[in-house]
Amino acid sequence: MAAVTTHRDISPLTIEPLSPVIGAQASGAHLVDLDDDALARVRAALLEHKVLFFRGQHLAQDDQVAFARRLGDLTGGHPTLPSPSGNGYILELDSLAGGRADHWHTDVTFALEPPAISILRAVKVPPVGGDTQWANTEVAYQRLPGPLQRLADGLHAVHSNAYDYGRPPAGEESEAARRHREQFVNAVFETEHPVVRLHPETGRPSLLLGGFAQRVAGFPSDVSRDLLRIFHTYVVRPEHIVRWHWQTGDVAIWDNRATQHYAVNDYGRAHRVVQRVTVSGLRPVGPDGWRSVALKGDSSTYQAGAGAGKDN
Repeated sequence: MAAVTTHRDISPLTIEPLSPVIGAQASGAHLVDLDDDALARVRAALLEHKVLFFRGQHLAQDDQVAFARRLGDLTGGHPTLPSPSGNGYILELDSLAGGRADHWHTDVTFALEPPAISILRAVKVPPVGGDTQWANTEVAYQRLPGPLQRLADGLHAVHSNAYDYGRPPAGEESEAARRHREQFVNAVFETEHPVVRLHPETGRPSLLLGGFAQRVAGFPSDVSRDLLRIFHTYVVRPEHIVRWHWQTGDVAIWDNRATQHYAVNDYGRAHRVVQRVTVSGLRPVGPDGWRSVALKGDSSTYQAGAGAGKDN
């Protein structure tokens, strides 16, 4: 039982771990009705378990945004993709419109200040498949052999939205997927981050990589690919992963500073719709104090009014 469940006399919220290293399911309370004590316990559990799952919340868009605001200032929905229904805080991923995030990634790491927390709700789920997996990047770093830890501590990686992640072979890409991909890269961002970042709340190191990490700075392309592959194998070890089977109305909340995730694309032509809101994050800082730098593109509009310019 997680330590955050010790005050059950104050709130009906309970939090049960789903694995030893990542993931917990919360029950007994609705996100709209959380009191301040319960919200504080959610935040503590998020730092401990990295991702929290809430069944049957059935939030409206405004409810999702209002809850996210209680966790911090909000980013825009996305630096390049439009938001649905004129709500600028929401990113919608609609499988019929090309929105299938089937690659391991940490959200929006091509921006100078990636989001701190992501809140995702299931609007429509396929009858079979469509799960999402999350990996604990703090544990991945902890379990690197010492020489690899020391190597990672001094590395920087360049992250960009301009690459063909998950692109199918020629002739197999749908028109909707092509339009989505073109919109995704209609403005190009590149940011150099430390490969190891220190968590701004806990101080714990984690691997800041994922699918947007295109190369390791200062290395030739073949060596860079090998370094990224080696670190990635530690992130996605089965022992570091939790998998969630969505039901309509579910909500997942994750610490984007200590996780990667992958939306499993195994549901064919079935319809899957999820909507995400993100809480503003801070500029990553490495073990040596080095801070991320923007190389191309200005993400300040995405971060406008959400603490842009801070560090850590």
